[in-house]
Amino acid sequence: MSLSSQRINYRKNSRPSAFAGFDPILTIAVALLLLMGTLLVYAATRNWYAANGLDPEYYLKRHILNILIGSLLAWGTTVIDYRLIRAYTPLLWIIGVIGLTAVLIPGIGAEVNGAKAWIGLPFGFQLQPAELAKISIIVGMSMILSERTHDTDAAQHRDVLQALIVAAIPVLLIAAQPDMGTIFIIGLAVVTIIAVSGAPMRWVVGLILVAIIGSFAAVQVGVINDYQVKRLQAFVDPNVDSQGSGYQLRQARITVGSGGLIGTGLFDGPQTNGRFVPEQQTDFIFTVAGEELGFLGCGFILILYLTVLMRAFGIARRSNDPYGRLVCTGVIAWFAFQAFENIGMTLGMMPMTGVPLPFVSYGGSSMFATMIGFGLLQNVHARHRG
Repeated sequence: MSLSSQRINYRKNSRPSAFAGFDPILTIAVALLLLMGTLLVYAATRNWYAANGLDPEYYLKRHILNILIGSLLAWGTTVIDYRLIRAYTPLLWIIGVIGLTAVLIPGIGAEVNGAKAWIGLPFGFQLQPAELAKISIIVGMSMILSERTHDTDAAQHRDVLQALIVAAIPVLLIAAQPDMGTIFIIGLAVVTIIAVSGAPMRWVVGLILVAIIGSFAAVQVGVINDYQVKRLQAFVDPNVDSQGSGYQLRQARITVGSGGLIGTGLFDGPQTNGRFVPEQQTDFIFTVAGEELGFLGCGFILILYLTVLMRAFGIARRSNDPYGRLVCTGVIAWFAFQAFENIGMTLGMMPMTGVPLPFVSYGGSSMFATMIGFGLLQNVHARHRG
């Protein structure tokens, strides 16, 4: 064999795989969550749709399509080195702001469940820009807080102020929709990123105080809609709105509790098949798991989330790049708080805010955003030694 042939063969053999550098445990955990979500979405919709003469696989098909598109987005996120992505962060942020502005324009934005947070697309699909705005806020804040134009590695007051402006503009647009659940998730992610950036602790304490005071003020001045106030009241006392939010909360707790240790069996939950819980394929997907898979099935889902968060934390800890570490931190906070809020509201431990369960709930925008977040984690993992 000639020397030139050997060189050609070496280049072919040394060419990295499209999935080289992926964290296998993180990938398996996310894949299992996607599988669980597919089964639960099908279980939540199959019987009721069939009983009413509709396509029982309608949601199943669309959910699988969302997963396929989300998987392509996740893979695409890993193709470009995340350190090059930061160069396009201003563009991503501008696109996010444009999307959030568009939903407020009459004729473009569509109102769903009291929030004007959607843009109608062909073939019955809808896009929720607030989900994708989570990513633009995380990468935007990480870019600013990781730049070091001074002698210390800790973020300075000017850095924090600029990062808060990057987050504040999208948050104000989301508040105008209004979508308080998304604001809650973003707010917690913002505080976490700032805390990890090394900024003075008084910033973190101050932001928490501002959030608490702002929440009370929003209720008093009417920024929060009546249905959102009723959700908060139902959280305190489920009997306040017995036919509305209180009914939804009571039915969710009954459905979860009826599963016992091992559940009634997949597709055999009477509460689920009777659709006693509204939005059970989206916001209340965990009720389906509680009834049909029982305590053991719900425990398995929680273990998968814990695995995802632990692997993501390991990726952030090993990253020798402040930008990559802060991006991972933002994604970890986003996944952790959103999963906690969704499961907590299902069990009556948190107010109902209408946020989906990451990787599990039905919904294109949520699936696309979470899969891009997953891709960012894999991107940093693959290049943390670079």
